[in-house]
Amino acid sequence: NRPHRGRTGRPNRNHRPKDYFFNANLLGFGIRAARNHFSYIIGNPPFSGARWMGKELKADVLDIFGKDWQGVGDLDYVCCWYKKAMDCVTAGTWYSPYQADGGRAVAPRPPQTKVAFVSTNSICQGGAVANLWKPLVAQGLEIDFAHRTFRWDNEAFDKAHVHCVIVGFHAGDGDRGDIGEANGEREKSPKSQSSPMSPSHHSHTKTIFDGGRAIPATHINGYLMDAPDAWIESRTKPLCDVPQIGMGNQPIDGGNYLFTAKEKAEFIKKEEPSAKYFHPWYGAEELINGKWRYCLWLGDCTPTELFKMPECLKRVDEVRAFRLLSKRASTRKLADKPTRFQTENFPKSHYIVIPEVSSENRRYIPMGYLSPDVLCSNKLRIMPDATPFHFGVLMSSVHNAWVRAVCGRLKSDYDYSIKIVYNNFPWPESLLSLWGDSESRSLGEDSKLSPSLQTSKTTISESNEALRTLRSLRQKIEQTAQSILDARAKYPDATLAQMYSDKMYLFPELVAAHEANDRAVLAAYGLAPDTPEPEIVAHLFGLYAEATKATKRTEETKGTKVAEATRKTKAVSQSLRSLPSLSSLEGGSNG
Repeated sequence: NRPHRGRTGRPNRNHRPKDYFFNANLLGFGIRAARNHFSYIIGNPPFSGARWMGKELKADVLDIFGKDWQGVGDLDYVCCWYKKAMDCVTAGTWYSPYQADGGRAVAPRPPQTKVAFVSTNSICQGGAVANLWKPLVAQGLEIDFAHRTFRWDNEAFDKAHVHCVIVGFHAGDGDRGDIGEANGEREKSPKSQSSPMSPSHHSHTKTIFDGGRAIPATHINGYLMDAPDAWIESRTKPLCDVPQIGMGNQPIDGGNYLFTAKEKAEFIKKEEPSAKYFHPWYGAEELINGKWRYCLWLGDCTPTELFKMPECLKRVDEVRAFRLLSKRASTRKLADKPTRFQTENFPKSHYIVIPEVSSENRRYIPMGYLSPDVLCSNKLRIMPDATPFHFGVLMSSVHNAWVRAVCGRLKSDYDYSIKIVYNNFPWPESLLSLWGDSESRSLGEDSKLSPSLQTSKTTISESNEALRTLRSLRQKIEQTAQSILDARAKYPDATLAQMYSDKMYLFPELVAAHEANDRAVLAAYGLAPDTPEPEIVAHLFGLYAEATKATKRTEETKGTKVAEATRKTKAVSQSLRSLPSLSSLEGGSNG
């Protein structure tokens, strides 16, 4: 943010002659780098999010990536620098359309050029990883070092806060040296004492900086994890055989159906028959911070009943008027059904709720396990037909490690995406297939094996002992999940925000229940109780890769069968068309 005198595309006279400042996107910085044989390209590109760019910046993105680039509309402006840098340093000759005379410039590749950019952390989170990094890795990009999310405050009086990462990379098989000690002590520091920024530094140690730590890494992927490359792309259905989750209810009611406890009591006092239509209402705020509210649900109320409740009918009329004033056609159309919500999600049995957004400072995302009489807003993700087993796995350190690795962020808070986080999560498959849909949901109650397992149990294990072990593991997770709920119930006056804060130690029963649950879930994945989080994430990435390969093979097999069936159908249709029509046969000698 330091002001400089040079105009875009011109040298900054306040710096050394070889330091250039320019709009790299419009002027083709690759030509400059190639002609000057720069060893490093270092920058702090503009921070403009995909949803906040104007037409000019959007045009830049399309010009650089091309309209056929997958997810181009979801790329932040800073992504342009990564693409241009890779175009510059990729092996072979680089071409640029940006030339003063309108010609096509040709430049040789700079030798061993290394690149590092300060960027918004969104490029290493959620769906952005697959959209940006997957094609660049295919182009030869390899990350040498990374600084995970940190808050960067500028020097302006209003102190804008930006959550950033730093990513250093090169193309091809060049030197992979790290770039220094940063702010912390290096863990297991390499023996080489040469300057990490020097071209003569030949250590192949990669480095991940996280807070005050400098962590050696074998391979840094697009999520800035020491793990194999994995591209967690948007998926409409879960990777494993688990219930699909959806968003909660969205009333679009102008607040007319939502009440505090005091407002509810006053309303019922005026109109007693309305009491049976009130339900507890949870959004993320209500769930985490215990700010209880109630919803007046009249969707199942008949017109005859409504006429007997003038106060309720008044609310219905206000909702209708509110919707008719909307600029959206779909909302105005919804005014025809003013007792209904725009989005309705009412599970018939116990269900799990997951906050859409929650603080990064919590070790566990505080999820709820609710009964059907409770209604939830669209700020909660809803998992219907949930069992204590599902709750135990989702509340475990394993699942929370997955969330931290792959979720998107709002500032630095977790943004729990259904299509990225939940649908791609690799569950312990052997435990999922132990029981069918008819299983009893009571903890500790035995059930019969599902038919799918009975027909294929020899592929899992020919040993009855192994099956008993799997059954025991699942039952253990169900028991530890119930222990978490029981521990919460011991503190009815405490909120989830308090119980899952950095003062969690004040709730020893809850801590013990979570530790037991973590051990049980880790065992289900074949991991030791003391497995560190990076190894958990690497293990999950491996399971994800195996599961996606298996899914792809299944889809290809299905595709082959469908293609064969289609071919046969076309052949039959062609044969039928070659036959004489019925009308041509009528009246014939053999008709």
